Amino acid sequence: MHEIAGELARWGDADFAVATVIDVRGSAPRSPGAAMAVRGDGAVVGSVSGGCVEGAVYELAQQVLSEGGILRHSFGFSPDDPFAVGLTCGGEIEVFVRSGRSAAMTAAVSAARDAQAVALVTVLDTGEEVAVFADHHVGDAVPEAHGVAREMLLTARTGLRTLPGGREVFVESIASPPRMLVFGAVDYAGAVSRIGRFLGYHVTICDARSVFATAERFPDADEVVVEWPHRYLASTHTDARTVVCVLTHDEKFDIPVLVAALRMPLAFVGALGSRRTNEARLERLRAAGVSEADLARLRAPIGLDLGARSPEETAVSIAAEIVAARHGGTGRPLSEVDGPIHRHG
Repeated sequence: MHEIAGELARWGDADFAVATVIDVRGSAPRSPGAAMAVRGDGAVVGSVSGGCVEGAVYELAQQVLSEGGILRHSFGFSPDDPFAVGLTCGGEIEVFVRSGRSAAMTAAVSAARDAQAVALVTVLDTGEEVAVFADHHVGDAVPEAHGVAREMLLTARTGLRTLPGGREVFVESIASPPRMLVFGAVDYAGAVSRIGRFLGYHVTICDARSVFATAERFPDADEVVVEWPHRYLASTHTDARTVVCVLTHDEKFDIPVLVAALRMPLAFVGALGSRRTNEARLERLRAAGVSEADLARLRAPIGLDLGARSPEETAVSIAAEIVAARHGGTGRPLSEVDGPIHRHG
């Protein structure tokens, strides 16, 4: 739902229905939490399947708008009926449709638009909702779900849960965007910041050289910081979703920040450079006391082997490795890989 929150906020007081993917089985194009909203005048935003079942979901949303109530429907693939609405990929998704006019939904939409962390809890047998924040909640539904929701919000998890007493709820964690910290105000950093923002990261570029680290040079970055990289890393907020890309090519910047980053519970730590540069970098990191276990976390040279040459191509290579690391991908061509294309979990 966080993907469509901005548009929902612009809809103001208009009536709309929201269809949310609450469960996925097998290979399916979208993960739990993917959402599509239909306004009373027929306007649509979002997607639950990438196009396979949107027409049918639109009709379900129109039914909720005209008749009220809630709907829960599964879409799969039927080899016995090639004309049935379903997923051509062979997987199955379960979709829950309800009105978007609850106080909890309004609070969650506003929070998501403003990049505030919130967990939206939906009771599946009644459609009641509560928006759970770190220190308060909006809505009176299922107080026993508040602790579960806050726990899931801490780790940005979304999914079905069964509460004591047997009530089933869907908890959607809408966290602030994950951070991408790019160290080194070089040409590659501009391209990396563009693709990082495209992927949904809050991008910070940091460099100690004020002549290079300017907002004018990096208009796609959310912020540009003039500071020694290791000092900034030590002082800023990071979590298990944070991505660090070290692009400076200068050991006086690279080594201190990598020593710190490799000892932190970050999602991804990578560094740009040739193989010769990387071998020398590894020796300096060992000399600085970095353990072999921590060194094994370093993605260097950063990026997948795409034959990239330009900064833009290199940024695609770096982004591809970040995505693969995030979702457990192999980085190999899909034509050479067996098993499901879409990973969920």
